[in-house]
Amino acid sequence: MLMNVAPAIVILGQNSVTVARKIITVLPGATLYGLADRTSGVDVSFNNFGETLRELFAQGTPLIGICAAGILIRTLAPVLSDKQQEPPVLAVAEDGSAVVPLLGGLGGVNDLARRIAEALDIKPAITTTGDIRLGTTLLSPPPGYHLANPDDAKKFISDLLAGTQVKLEGTAPWLSHSKLPIDPQGDLTIQVTERLVTPTANCLVYHPATIAIAISDIIDDAVALVQQLLADAKLEKASVAGIFAPITAAADPAIHAVANAFGVPARFFTPNQLESLLSQGYSPAQAVAIAATGTSPLSSSSPDIAIAIAPQPIDPNTIGQPRGRLAIIGTGPGGSQWMSPEVKEILKSATDLVGYKTYLDLVGSLADGKQRHESDNREEEARAKMALDLAASGRYVAVVSSGDPGIYAMATAVFEVCDRYAKPEWDTINIHVAPGISAMQAAAAAIGAPLGHDFCVISLSDILKPWSAIAQRIAAAAEADFVIAFYNPVSKERTWQLAEARNILLLHRKPDTPVVLARNLGRPGQTVKVITLDQLAPASADMRTIILVGSTKTRIIKRSDGNIWVYTPRRYSE
Repeated sequence: MLMNVAPAIVILGQNSVTVARKIITVLPGATLYGLADRTSGVDVSFNNFGETLRELFAQGTPLIGICAAGILIRTLAPVLSDKQQEPPVLAVAEDGSAVVPLLGGLGGVNDLARRIAEALDIKPAITTTGDIRLGTTLLSPPPGYHLANPDDAKKFISDLLAGTQVKLEGTAPWLSHSKLPIDPQGDLTIQVTERLVTPTANCLVYHPATIAIAISDIIDDAVALVQQLLADAKLEKASVAGIFAPITAAADPAIHAVANAFGVPARFFTPNQLESLLSQGYSPAQAVAIAATGTSPLSSSSPDIAIAIAPQPIDPNTIGQPRGRLAIIGTGPGGSQWMSPEVKEILKSATDLVGYKTYLDLVGSLADGKQRHESDNREEEARAKMALDLAASGRYVAVVSSGDPGIYAMATAVFEVCDRYAKPEWDTINIHVAPGISAMQAAAAAIGAPLGHDFCVISLSDILKPWSAIAQRIAAAAEADFVIAFYNPVSKERTWQLAEARNILLLHRKPDTPVVLARNLGRPGQTVKVITLDQLAPASADMRTIILVGSTKTRIIKRSDGNIWVYTPRRYSE
């Protein structure tokens, strides 16, 4: 099966969601697309079915339409051109009673149909003659095998169906256990080899993913060197299953450059996994190659690169560990509509979610199938350490913050921990911060544009910094006439700080200065109201409240429906 892109499941009505969710259980990376105003609880909403379907098809995304087959055929007909390149397209009945592969025979559509049918407990409607009579799809080999000459396959399959026998050279259980008319004296040949060969019309060549490339140190021009070593050994690059290295080299760009050049994953071994082999006198590269394949490496002209060939195709996902990934994400104030597409993609791909339970709950169905690691909101350092340790073990960890993770949130906590403890294994992790809509942005948008001119942000929590510093900053911001966004204004233990902040502001602002109180933004019970500065009191807010205090220029617009807008002009009059 050639499919290596996560499918899109497209539905037109809410009745299809149940079937879609069953399919996602066997295709966990799939994205659920739903027609706007007719579906809810989907990953992506769309308005134009035809445009959406054709765009996904053009991008090479496998399509699973839970709708009539005719709708898919008519919609995609204008963009059908290259059978070699088209992705799998399937139609699934709304009640899950039928799975019909339509397009993408070379992309593994029949295998995809079988996986979906298994999830729905039905039999797929496969109509490909070769697949039925030969018991296998020669054009779409299973994972771990690459067909070198697909252009020759059509006539080859026709000859087989006409009764011509075939001899099998090499080992491939999926072929030897099929219904192929195998005979040692056959006129046709199927060759399974990792060696460089020249295919012919009467010979299909499959390259098994049996080659492991081991790299133990930083190498200049690593891609060119590996390519030359393969050519010298007369090995086919399509048989390279993965790039393998010690975990200490996981951050080495050269290793990932080689992996990208060959289109294969990079996997890494810990010192404990290599210790026994190293103690036997093998070089680091040789030890890695043996750990990956269980076989002795070929001779190599490079001391830092070793090549080994496994007896069977290698599944890199079962060997070593990937480079750990840590994404620190912001979900926005709450609800999927506040999340960026980048954050949604991270949540779909992550293996583990780390965060405060309330924030993890905001993720909704995007948390399905993930390992959740919940902790108290005040245990930020412990949470950061846990996330880093998980990522160092090869997991893809998402640390979930509300709002933006870099504003009084977990991004800073993670980097503080990295700086303070500097564990060597954390150096191997790929760390990425994905921004989110901050609470102050959401509050401003809900009431107009109070942050339309210069503003600053101050946290009223004196847990991590002294009140004297907070008071000094409030006074400086007030004197400079900034609009001020207050985070963490009041908690059960802290009630007097907000009153003190108001008193400082009143030394520089008029009592009728507009103040926006925004609570539970994007969540049930959201409230946004405007009061004046002299009305601001501890009872006005809590930890779920963001407060925006206007400058001397901030204005209020009263509307005919009784509502008001608040904004700060961009131009200051002299």
